[in-house]
Amino acid sequence: MPHALPATHRQILYAARPEGTPTPDCFRLVTVPLQAPAEGEVLVRNELLSVDPYIRMRMEAKDSYAPVMAIGDVMVGRTVGQVVDSRADGLAAGDWVVGRLGWQDYSLAKPAELQKVDVARAPASAYLGALGSTGITAWVGLMHFGRPQPGETVLVSAASGAVGSVVGQLAKRQGCRAVGIAGGAAKCELVRQAYGFDDCVDYKRPDFAEALARALPSGADIYFDNVGGPILDAVLPLLNNFARVPLCGLVSQYNAAEPYGVRNLREIFNRRVTLRGFVLSDHKDLWPQAEAELLQAHAQGQLHYRETIAEGLENAPQAFIDMLAGRNVGKQLVRLRA
Repeated sequence: MPHALPATHRQILYAARPEGTPTPDCFRLVTVPLQAPAEGEVLVRNELLSVDPYIRMRMEAKDSYAPVMAIGDVMVGRTVGQVVDSRADGLAAGDWVVGRLGWQDYSLAKPAELQKVDVARAPASAYLGALGSTGITAWVGLMHFGRPQPGETVLVSAASGAVGSVVGQLAKRQGCRAVGIAGGAAKCELVRQAYGFDDCVDYKRPDFAEALARALPSGADIYFDNVGGPILDAVLPLLNNFARVPLCGLVSQYNAAEPYGVRNLREIFNRRVTLRGFVLSDHKDLWPQAEAELLQAHAQGQLHYRETIAEGLENAPQAFIDMLAGRNVGKQLVRLRA
């Protein structure tokens, strides 16, 4: 192990199962010895950590689409960082990589668990957001399940968020009208001005349902849903016949004590709507095409993003809690060494 590397590093462990919204005591910061890579492994110094809504589902008592974490595990999460020691073919010290390496300063990994990225083409942080799994999620949901056609209207919830903002921009590239739903006037302005949506409706306003109907005079052909709950109910009567609903997330429900029962389910039948939940890991065959199109959009100046960056691994739990409460703008990241 190179002399410059420390003898120890920090990790954040899953300490207690939350009841509703996670609290700081659900996490525990520890210091552990730094291990050298074995044959076939690399040691990665993680620079940035992505904290995302799906992590809340991994904190549940039983499995959903992915196994839950056990108490004492290192918190799951994607990172971008640099290889600092390599005993594996194909990766050398200095290479930048993305992987699901967890909430920790350093990680051991095999090359198959990592994706090499080019920080000369875009900032390292972008590969955790618009050019990484976040952007690929947006692409797969919209392009593969939404199947947008020129002239159609695409409605997006959580439109100021990391996934939703990419969905709207991809929809515009396809010749669609893009309408967002976001929380607060400032976020709606960001959606219109920074991301180029045609309109955005604040779900916090008292006349939300009426305002949404005014923003969709010809209905919606695709609804990219990130939140579920009452907003989905408000949208269903406004969908056109044969509309498609890629269901990407249910962020309004992750901390709920009781599941929300959809009240306007009959509208799905009446309008012959296709509602499809999807998980990105089921569609790895689509990733190369998605990555290529996202990189092209970025190079052409047609893919914009915002980031909220917390400083220091020790502040990752609060950043995660704030993200679940919608206090971030765009992608919520943590710079591990402040």
